[in-house]
Amino acid sequence: MTWALLELLPAVLELSLFGVASVGLSLLGAYIERFAVSTAQHGDLLLALWMAVMGAVALYFGYLVAVDKFLPTLTEFVESPPANE
Repeated sequence: MTWALLELLPAVLELSLFGVASVGLSLLGAYIERFAVSTAQHGDLLLALWMAVMGAVALYFGYLVAVDKFLPTLTEFVESPPANE
């Protein structure tokens, strides 16, 4: 039984890494967007525009990690048949 759990460890680590990366990039993008709005309200429109673009890029990469990496890995992990011992 311990060997079966040990064989699942790489898949679980990969899944958790993609999940944390996706959530982290999404939170970072939301924080940067909030900072961009705050900067625009204080009058520095050029910096606010730059930060809005950077926030959108972080949100986009978070989305890409979730859709291209996390979901296929999760689907493969859930649909894989149990190993016969």
